[in-house]
Amino acid sequence: MDTDTLFEQAKTRFDHAVARQTLKEKYQAKMIFAHANGMWCAGPELINILTASLENKQQELVLLDLYDTPVKVDFKELLKIAQERWQEQMTAWLLEFEELRKKR
Repeated sequence: MDTDTLFEQAKTRFDHAVARQTLKEKYQAKMIFAHANGMWCAGPELINILTASLENKQQELVLLDLYDTPVKVDFKELLKIAQERWQEQMTAWLLEFEELRKKR
């Protein structure tokens, strides 16, 4: 192998790593949404907390939002929104990731 080939392979790997990181940041930002006077990030942690509250048949729930502000929430509605946002963005992320992988 000559140095030009090694350089091109290293550049391709670096470009792919940067593209993956950019893709991750793009979709993490799209997970953030407003609800009940709070800002939330759809993700496994929020969905698990809300699901556990639903299973325990709690009447009301107070959670800290992204800015550490306590907010009383309708956890059933918040759970529905968080699950929809999570699945929608993860599906879009997967499609874009697969396109990126094909270019590599």
